[in-house]
Amino acid sequence: MTETARAVTHARVLKIAIPIVISNATVPILGAVDTGVVGQLGEAAPIGAVGLGAVILTAIYWVFGFLRMGTTGLTSQARGAGQAGEVAALLTRALMIGLAGGAAVIALQGPLFAAAFLVAPGSDEVEGLAHSYMAIRVWSAPAMIAIFGMTGWLIAQERTRAVLAIQVLMNGVNVGLDVWFVLGLDWGVEGVARATVIAEWGGLALGLWFCRDAFGVPAWRDWPRVFDPARLRVMAAVNGDILLRSLMLQAIFVSFLFLGAGFGDVTLAANQVLMQFLNVTAHALDGFAFAAEAIVGQAFGARNLGGLRRGAVLASLWALLFCVGIASVYALFGGAAIDLMTTAPEVRVEARVFLPYAVAAPLLGLAPFMLDGVFIGATRTGDMRNMMALSLALYVLAVAVLVPAFGNHGLWAALLFSFVARGVTLWRRYPALERGMG
Repeated sequence: MTETARAVTHARVLKIAIPIVISNATVPILGAVDTGVVGQLGEAAPIGAVGLGAVILTAIYWVFGFLRMGTTGLTSQARGAGQAGEVAALLTRALMIGLAGGAAVIALQGPLFAAAFLVAPGSDEVEGLAHSYMAIRVWSAPAMIAIFGMTGWLIAQERTRAVLAIQVLMNGVNVGLDVWFVLGLDWGVEGVARATVIAEWGGLALGLWFCRDAFGVPAWRDWPRVFDPARLRVMAAVNGDILLRSLMLQAIFVSFLFLGAGFGDVTLAANQVLMQFLNVTAHALDGFAFAAEAIVGQAFGARNLGGLRRGAVLASLWALLFCVGIASVYALFGGAAIDLMTTAPEVRVEARVFLPYAVAAPLLGLAPFMLDGVFIGATRTGDMRNMMALSLALYVLAVAVLVPAFGNHGLWAALLFSFVARGVTLWRRYPALERGMG
């Protein structure tokens, strides 16, 4: 049986999804360790500096998130079509874009950091320490952004255990060096930054080792193929569509937090606590969406309509089971989770009022999340961009109608309505996706 003719089974879906779920579950641990280590210094400013610096750099790197999704879709299709040379060339393109993007971030760090501090100002002490932290950590920007592309390539190969191994290595090295540099050598905030730089370059090195088979194929350095204008235009179009779609999606969540601030500090804090429920859901659903991306992309490249449909259905079924489970956990234990995240009595009470929206979010977010995976795999990114624009417009309309009448309840309803709008609009474009297989 050829690679493109492999059966789409429950086991295959779970083999792709579970390592991603585990990998994403480790992400919050690193932030907690960074905070805990600098917290041992006995001062507030280093904690705030590491937190602020990490948020700013994460936001900058997030702009390059398109590289992960676009690389997965294009690579899985090339693999499904049996184009081994193009699969190898796509890895080279992704790594080159990542390294170049990271170099650009290093070159532009001055204006980027200055603009970030205007948007998210801190005290003079916090900003000074945060700048020191970022000035060191920015030197791993090429590694971190290249890892986005490499991760997308590995997912397309269904090698998500390698993705998990990269994440575990980076977290393990980072944690160990955090303790040594900060508590052992007394390097403070700069020690945390140095630990992260070493960990991220180490993650890239391990990832390249996992990709060593691709470097055994001459096509990875077949420069006429790598720089083929037609293929570069396709890659640019796919990545550009995903970037625009992601910016619009981010606009919804950022506006949600900003609008929530208008209802007072307690409501803002409650919304922020409940947003952590949505973050957990999104990180876990990534595994099933990635499975859909890889399987759908390979089926699309092989012109295998049956495999495409089965991959989308099986991945979505497992995602549905997960969503029902996590919604049940939120309903039963959401109050206890709120109490763990905040000790403020008024915030606890307020968060419980709006907890039902967080319970409903996994179920209402299932369709858009999984359809995103399907459309990424098929590289129907123009549809993703357009339907996101329509969903954003509907969200703005819902906010204008519901928020004045129902306050924060209306704001939450508008957010969940945007989930439904994305799901419905993408679903209406799904028949065109199948017709596009040719």
